[in-house]
Amino acid sequence: MNEPTVGKLASSPLIRRHPANPILAPRDVPYGPAMVFNAGVAKYEGRYVMVFRNDYGDAETGKTAPAGTTNLGLAFSDDGVRWDVQPEPCWSWNDEEVIRVYDPRLTVLDGRCYMCFAVDTKHGLRGGIAATDDFASFEVLSLSLPDNRNMVLFPERIGGKYARLERPFPVYSRGGADRFDMWMSDSPDLRYWGGSKLVLAVEQVPFANDKVGPGAPPVKTEKGWLTTFHAVDLDRSRGKNGWEPKWQKRYTAGIMLLDPDDPSRIVGLSRAPLLAPEAPYETEGGFRNDVIFPGGMILEDSGEVKIYYGAADTVECLATADVNDLIRLCLEGD
Repeated sequence: MNEPTVGKLASSPLIRRHPANPILAPRDVPYGPAMVFNAGVAKYEGRYVMVFRNDYGDAETGKTAPAGTTNLGLAFSDDGVRWDVQPEPCWSWNDEEVIRVYDPRLTVLDGRCYMCFAVDTKHGLRGGIAATDDFASFEVLSLSLPDNRNMVLFPERIGGKYARLERPFPVYSRGGADRFDMWMSDSPDLRYWGGSKLVLAVEQVPFANDKVGPGAPPVKTEKGWLTTFHAVDLDRSRGKNGWEPKWQKRYTAGIMLLDPDDPSRIVGLSRAPLLAPEAPYETEGGFRNDVIFPGGMILEDSGEVKIYYGAADTVECLATADVNDLIRLCLEGD
């Protein structure tokens, strides 16, 4: 499927990149990863907590280490900007079926912290949900069938049920190539999931021609559920754009507002990106340049929204905005 190219994109003027960016880089992690990105971030028991993805490889050769070396790191912060990285990874799942666990997303729900994650297995890519009270041990509650990933939990029950956003991979039914959309499912117990509904399709997003999916877990506002999403456009004229031999995609972050009682219904959607790759740490020197992937969003009491995102699949960054500006951006549509 040859889609029209998207062209030049720019970030919204309402978003501000933090001057300390990148707020977490491989040099900050004591056990030597080559890439630190796609973190889940939450406020839990009075402090900020970050679980981040570590990948290993060599920028000089452009090669990554075997997938089994991916693991999850842990850091804490008092201000959400400066991070105390723990001396060892917090979780790598030891199971003969599991190849690697990655891309964590954190949600505090009913006083516990839950982590959604992607897991490559010998028989397909699955999405999982685990619970933790101490970030030292994780109880796996649910694993999807292949192929599903990018799951994020809502921070409260809706209509008495738990809810999650997700991005399945329906290759055969969507034209035999990337054409992946965002869906929502619900559950009575966080273990068994169904009631699935389409939330956002690729063709609804002007700055995507390849796929869209969840970003950070949603936050509740007076106007509905505010949530980021990732949007991907493919341009086959792009060549080597990072350490990889070839990288033809660009990832941007979008923003939308979902109905408070039925989050499968969009009540507002910005038709332009919230964050597009522009800063040097997003466009240069990374494993995959021109990638922004939002994985954490915190609404502060002041109305400031902190959005944590992986940049160039290599570092973790922070951007901020006012919640009322973001709601208005969704409702006005641009």
